[in-house]
Amino acid sequence: MVTPVTEPKLFKLPDVGEGLTEAEIVKWHVQPGDTVEDGQTIVEIETAKAIVELPCPFDGVVTELLAAEGETVDVGVPIIAVDAGGDGAVATPVSEPPAQAAALREEGLPTANEPGMVTPEEPPKRQPVLVGYGVKEGATKRRARKASNGVAAAVPAVRPPAPRPQPVDNGLPLAKPPVRKMAKDLGIDLATVTGTGPQGSITREDILAAQAVPQAQAVPQAAPQAGVREERMPVKGVRKATAAAMSGSAFTAPHVTEFLQVDVTRTMETVKRLRELPEFADVKVSPLLLVARALLTAVRRHPMVNSTWVDGPNGAEIVVKHYVNLGIAAATDRGLIVPKVKDAQDLDLPGLARALQELTEKARAGKASPADLSDGTISITNVGVFGVDTGTPILTPGEAAILAFGQIRDMPWVHEGELAIRKVTTLALSFDHRIVDGELGSRVLRDVGDMLEDPIRMLAWG
Repeated sequence: MVTPVTEPKLFKLPDVGEGLTEAEIVKWHVQPGDTVEDGQTIVEIETAKAIVELPCPFDGVVTELLAAEGETVDVGVPIIAVDAGGDGAVATPVSEPPAQAAALREEGLPTANEPGMVTPEEPPKRQPVLVGYGVKEGATKRRARKASNGVAAAVPAVRPPAPRPQPVDNGLPLAKPPVRKMAKDLGIDLATVTGTGPQGSITREDILAAQAVPQAQAVPQAAPQAGVREERMPVKGVRKATAAAMSGSAFTAPHVTEFLQVDVTRTMETVKRLRELPEFADVKVSPLLLVARALLTAVRRHPMVNSTWVDGPNGAEIVVKHYVNLGIAAATDRGLIVPKVKDAQDLDLPGLARALQELTEKARAGKASPADLSDGTISITNVGVFGVDTGTPILTPGEAAILAFGQIRDMPWVHEGELAIRKVTTLALSFDHRIVDGELGSRVLRDVGDMLEDPIRMLAWG
């Protein structure tokens, strides 16, 4: 008779927003043996849009981390095992005689059903799912059989000799996630390693042995040149999503870009005066604030520029948005992201300044949520902060226009009939030529330029 053991609860990686299919484990906040509570943050993950903190959905003691930091995991795959009983013991179903299991542990080898073992026969299934739900599994877990007296009985099992890992459809030998990460960090191909663990699994010792082989057989050669000549960086997370979005946008929407040089001397004077007002005492005021207000005013005068093209079952449609979710492109260590100021048309100038500052700070700190980065209607990219005059921005997918705001610098300019040194910038407006023709694009760009030349027009037109 064998005393039944409880199985740990497995927390599967959820879909944290809009059909995401995978995420990278950035940082674990817990380790095996730690006590966790329902709602406690246990891990940070990086999706295609943002870094997200995940809370634990139950109380208990962490028994195992099933994914290593830096590993990309599919939605629905377990990432952590928690003993809900709270005794801290690793809870695993009994599938081996106790003596055989003890012998394996003395050798430092995992038992056959140790949590976290990744088998090539059961590759992760990738598909969009709802938050909190995992990917459906094709096989169910077998419970211990009950004897006639109702007591769980152990099922005798004979462990076959450890075979050499055989490649299957996905070509992945048997190994745990930490072992896979170790091999990846050391540059070792698992397909070239012979496993000595249970069922032919590859252990840490196998990886270390494989690493030592080429060193022992190395042939003295000429010293390599100093410095790294090449570096390979995996494309994932925000960069992967941005690359896919930009490629899709560039080859779907016919882009047109127009340029306009503008004397913004009065805008700079207005910015200086706004900074002295008590309404802006706790917020940063920059020329971007007035550029944003000018674009919002231009959208109100020309609603078609705030639209999206939709190919539906009954033909194409142009959906005109009578609200503005204003996107502001922000450069971060993780790549370019575009957080949105939702319903920006309803904000007064101090409110718009606070929204721009708060959202940009969140984005650069990696705290922007998927909701902050979705549902935009028109965008601004401030390339001037990099000392660039202008550019030809690519449309954010689903939007009809994006405004590039270049650096402001002193330039000779004809002002009131005389040559003078003025503050000048260059604006660039890219637009979807299916929706916005040359006349409409020119009117929008000219309106923004006129308001930046004379900010009083924002009051007259707003």
